Amino acid sequence: MAYTAAVITVSDKCSIGERVDTSGPAVKEMLTEAGFQVVYTSIVPDERSEISAEIIKCEYEVDADLIITTGGTGLSKRDVTPEATRAVIDYEIPAIPQAMLYYSLQITTRAMLSRAVAGVRNDGLIINLPGSEKAARENLGAIIGTLDHALKMIAGEGHNK
Repeated sequence: MAYTAAVITVSDKCSIGERVDTSGPAVKEMLTEAGFQVVYTSIVPDERSEISAEIIKCEYEVDADLIITTGGTGLSKRDVTPEATRAVIDYEIPAIPQAMLYYSLQITTRAMLSRAVAGVRNDGLIINLPGSEKAARENLGAIIGTLDHALKMIAGEGHNK
């Protein structure tokens, strides 16, 4: 089954045109190469309510199976993507960010500063990635091979062997 995906870039500067978004298009490219149909992309500022609203829009209006955010997972006071995500998910999947962290720590110790969250809202999987293109690619690369099975499980199509 081909799954649909949405990519939300969270960045104050990209949202007002002061910076060109490179992480969102990179994530879209990786998802497309992995067989996902990216049906929606957007850029929102680092505002908790706007991030939450965009995730909800992707779940209900866009009906995306997979919602990836990029940006807003660091330690700055403006980095509120994890809190915005937690506010709208039904439950967390802590091992997804743990897998990304494990992989990323082998590249840089700065990976420990990421606060990414992953979880489920209704039947949509939401995953936070870092904002830099390099880190977004690395983190998504660490988990992309498992996303198809995760989405099958969320949809109740998984099976035990």
